[in-house]
Amino acid sequence: MKKLVLGLVAILALVFTASQIFKVQIGERLFAKAVSENFGNNILSDLPDGLHVVLIGTGSPLADASRAGPSTAVIAGKRVFIIDSGGGAVRKMGEIGLSPAATERVLLTHFHSDHIDGLGELMLQRWAGGGHTEPLSIHGPAGVADVVEGLYAAYAQDKDYRIAHHGAKIVPPSGFGGTPIEFEAGILMEQSGLKISAFVVDHEPVSPSFGYRFDYKDRSVVITGDTAYTDDLAGHAKDTDILISEALNPEMVGIIEAAAKDAGNNRIGKIMYDIPDYHITPVQAAEVAQDANAGLLVFTHIVPALPISYLDALFIKGTADKFSGDIIVGQDGMMFSLTPQSDNIVRRQLK
Repeated sequence: MKKLVLGLVAILALVFTASQIFKVQIGERLFAKAVSENFGNNILSDLPDGLHVVLIGTGSPLADASRAGPSTAVIAGKRVFIIDSGGGAVRKMGEIGLSPAATERVLLTHFHSDHIDGLGELMLQRWAGGGHTEPLSIHGPAGVADVVEGLYAAYAQDKDYRIAHHGAKIVPPSGFGGTPIEFEAGILMEQSGLKISAFVVDHEPVSPSFGYRFDYKDRSVVITGDTAYTDDLAGHAKDTDILISEALNPEMVGIIEAAAKDAGNNRIGKIMYDIPDYHITPVQAAEVAQDANAGLLVFTHIVPALPISYLDALFIKGTADKFSGDIIVGQDGMMFSLTPQSDNIVRRQLK
């Protein structure tokens, strides 16, 4: 037995020594393999025709290491539309195989910082990675021009550096930045079987603030944006396949409020006291989904942060009593596919 143990120890020592000697070579092969796979990671390449929704970022202003800032991609056929671009969302796009260069348009719901603090990066990555000769079209409420022009100014020196380094053929100067397109509620686009509509939501004092509906080849998805409950939300989401709703659990936020005040942090306590009045609760969103006859309810812009999935049940407590369909607490990288002439919703986790 002693000889056997000594033999095993010798073998392990030999394996360890070999691994140290060949660490560089092993690392080179692993790195090359990962890079090759990453360049082949393009979710658009094998998507069937239909309406596809990707939750890029499902977070909020509250810190959550598992979630990027709020951002959702809606893909109609091969056309990519990005709704909001929160912090970390562009890097998440790279992880899940959705290149920023593929973005056709951005649609902003409103201008709270957590919805636009990744927009400058999206503008730059789309330009530098795609070689576009036209700026990115950015749709938004009144004031969108100020946001886009401010980001242009903030990134202007970066633009000059990249053109000087890579050359105008690789990064065409004319494609840098964004083109702001201000709109009001109504149909924003109707072409090639795709209709995009915007509707006003209640996020006072943030005004105007919008939600969006996408209809493509008899399938649909509705994104509420940040909103309090209103009676007309169900009408905008009527018979939609997927209702993607923001949600704030007031009981959980109340616990944070009390803890902040107990710790003497009355500023944060006051903020936690204020925020429930302009966000919809999970139970209210379930009521909207039921009234709208939605096929699926998906939560995003999760408030408060849910660092472990064990908390999901608490977050959606009471929703099953209000909505008879499936309810999902969204996670970054979730993808939902809706093919025409079907009621199926196929879900997969991209990353």
